[in-house]
Amino acid sequence: MARPFEAAEPGTPSHPDLQIAAREAIQGKRRGIQALFPFLGPAFIAAVAYIDPGNFATNIQAGAHFGYTLLWVIVMANLMAMLLQSMSAKLGIATGRNLAEMCRDRLPKPVCYFFWATQEVAAMATDLAEFLGAAIGLNLLFGISMFEAALVTGALVFVILAWQGTGFRQLEAFIGAMVGTIAVCYVIETVLAQPDWGQVLFHSVVPSLPGNDAVLLAVGIIGATVMPHVIYLHSGLTQNRIIPQSEEEKRRIFGFEKVDVVIAMGIAGLVNMAMLFMAAKVFHFTGHADIADITTAYQTLVPLLGGTAALVFGISLLASGISSSYVGTMAGQVVMQGFINFHIPVWLRRTLTMVPALTAIIIGLDPTQTLVVSQVVLSFALPIPVITLIMFTRDRRIMGSLANRPLTNLLGSACALAILLLNVVLLFETFGGKLPVIG
Repeated sequence: MARPFEAAEPGTPSHPDLQIAAREAIQGKRRGIQALFPFLGPAFIAAVAYIDPGNFATNIQAGAHFGYTLLWVIVMANLMAMLLQSMSAKLGIATGRNLAEMCRDRLPKPVCYFFWATQEVAAMATDLAEFLGAAIGLNLLFGISMFEAALVTGALVFVILAWQGTGFRQLEAFIGAMVGTIAVCYVIETVLAQPDWGQVLFHSVVPSLPGNDAVLLAVGIIGATVMPHVIYLHSGLTQNRIIPQSEEEKRRIFGFEKVDVVIAMGIAGLVNMAMLFMAAKVFHFTGHADIADITTAYQTLVPLLGGTAALVFGISLLASGISSSYVGTMAGQVVMQGFINFHIPVWLRRTLTMVPALTAIIIGLDPTQTLVVSQVVLSFALPIPVITLIMFTRDRRIMGSLANRPLTNLLGSACALAILLLNVVLLFETFGGKLPVIG
């Protein structure tokens, strides 16, 4: 058993009982949900990052300002997430290495140090969003100051990190429970808000960018949904988790992991859509389109939908912030150790990553706007893991029988191109360019 705050690292073999159950499933001795159960977990840990407080900020702003019109961005981002996370899981299964380790093994050292630096910046932006989100949740629910809420958030994450020493499977169950809590909260919000389902369906498939400000939010949604750090983390969660003994077993394991990805990312996508269409129905179409921050959204829900809606909203935000902050810390360990083969105690990383959030609170930055900007930073960091992931998973010498098929390579390249184009458009707009309104 790991000591407190020296928790089991991603990539270590799973508990022997889980290994036995998984092997029975691979050999066909287990069927249905019993066969799938040993493989569930990694994608749910990754999925927490797809419904973190950054998503709350961008989705609420998008729904309040533009109604249902940016739902298609969430759908597109979620499909990208399913593809990229499945490729990341596949890399860990096929090679026994995570994405950062593969970069260290196969790329020049200066390139690895540059990549590590960019991804550490992304990790700081991620943790800023997650930490602020949890603090906002505590502030809204219990009325304590943001600084006190931030300290409580840090203490809670330390408790979770210590608990990881009891075993990684318990943490997978905890994170899965947090995903379930957030999902249930948004089922309740949806029932209370009663969105226009015809408009939800239409705007989920018909692209529209109604104004220049929509581009910033679209890029923010991509950055908040497709997360760089969990692309690295997911490969770390599947490397050696279930140890394959042949190419056929690798294919069987990946088949189970794809189901894990579809379920977990599907839930995350539906939650993100619910965030946006709830904000659209409750704020945009009731004369509150100027709602621009999470706190105002919480306060406005009380007169519009009642105290239950506000309470559920606060609970979901707190669950999101606490769980995703933990996942971000774990991902940071994978990135540092993978790229530069350097390890620091997880408690020290947690302490250091608290500093930007505490600084933002002390100097009085607007929390929601800080969250949105952090998601845009993530979008700019995203091309590196996406491009390197495609580069490695398409190589049969590395992946063996799990090498990407041509269609997978095409779709992955399209994801990378879409991210790059959105970033170019954002830079163009930032420096004074004006975009035509689409839709």
